[in-house]
Amino acid sequence: MNATTRRSFLRTLTGALALPAIVPHGLARMAFAAHPENRAANGDVLVCLFQRGGSDGLHLIVPYGDAHYRSLRPTLALGEPGSPKGALDLDGFFGLHPALAPLAELWQEGLLAPVHAVGSPDASHSHFDAMASIERGTPDNKTQPDGWIGRHLASLVNHNDSPFRGVGIGPILQASLRGSVPATALASIADFHLEGRPGQGAAEIARFQASLAKLYDGDGFLDRQGQLTFEAIARLAAADPGKNPPANGAKYPASELGLALQQVGQMIKADLGMEVACLDAGGWDTHASQGGSEGQMAGLLGDLAASLQAFATDLADRIGRITVVVMSEFGRRAHENASRGTDHGEGNCMLLLGGGIVGGRVHGRWPGLAPAALSGPGDLAATTDFRTVLAEIVERRLGNPAIGEIFPGFTSPGYLGVARA
Repeated sequence: MNATTRRSFLRTLTGALALPAIVPHGLARMAFAAHPENRAANGDVLVCLFQRGGSDGLHLIVPYGDAHYRSLRPTLALGEPGSPKGALDLDGFFGLHPALAPLAELWQEGLLAPVHAVGSPDASHSHFDAMASIERGTPDNKTQPDGWIGRHLASLVNHNDSPFRGVGIGPILQASLRGSVPATALASIADFHLEGRPGQGAAEIARFQASLAKLYDGDGFLDRQGQLTFEAIARLAAADPGKNPPANGAKYPASELGLALQQVGQMIKADLGMEVACLDAGGWDTHASQGGSEGQMAGLLGDLAASLQAFATDLADRIGRITVVVMSEFGRRAHENASRGTDHGEGNCMLLLGGGIVGGRVHGRWPGLAPAALSGPGDLAATTDFRTVLAEIVERRLGNPAIGEIFPGFTSPGYLGVARA
């Protein structure tokens, strides 16, 4: 059947049946993959959480030991460890924001590793440009059509043909997932199915599904996309991830991020062979009323910490083969502004979590907050290229040595030692 006839037929089904998309849709974003026995290097599941809006790394991992910290942030700076609502000490110089207290145990267990003063060679203060640089993995080429995760999946030879090799939950597919490997989009696991009109029975919906399947029995692009969608629906229904409730007493917060991470955990435990899971968390553009130990950003950090802690608890028996990367497009200005917030900056902090991560220490070279050490209009200088961190994880934890394909034009000056080989 040609495309015109197919479209005409589908119009007759409008309102009768909703077909899930094989590309992006939803509020928080995810990305999934294939059966573990198909993986060449038996690499980790990568969970990539992007903090949209530019998170303040100086508020996540607090450099309370820097002599210039408090003078730059007279109202936002946190107190020293031991003081009321002060930072939680990590190593005598850096501390966790108190809202991140749920992560303290993961730090002590060696599962959590911050990487400070990370940034992009493209020191743009534009959200759009900075996100493009980070997600494409090509700061010098903003027209790159695919993303670094998409190139990773394409370059890893593992004969994995699962429709869940890469999945995104969100209104649009993350640029990092774009590439030659199709990505399956999920608004939620529960909603990923064919939906009929109110009152339609299962038998009628099944007949419609059979009719739709016949429309996509060719070998063209549209046919293959339709076939992938039906295959994804069938595999997800057969696996029934919902039968995997949180384990080990894990309690996810009732938030978008908590729900998204819970679903990632369900998918992993359903053994659909996930290779990558990408999620987003928004709200990090804190220009005004950012707050110190309490307030706007503390609320975001609390949700982040509770969600990550629940995920690590839920997946405790698998955490040795899972790597979580928390990152943002850029950091915030070192000094607070007149609205008691922070403006767009440069250097930031990444959080790494997993059994293969060298945790219990803050990685990266700290440039300091002295006036002469700040970059541009007063930003924390970026001493580590974000690609250095991601390349080490890709090679050592995901088992993919094709770094030149994943990050074209990039030569790492040497890994930081954030991941075990």
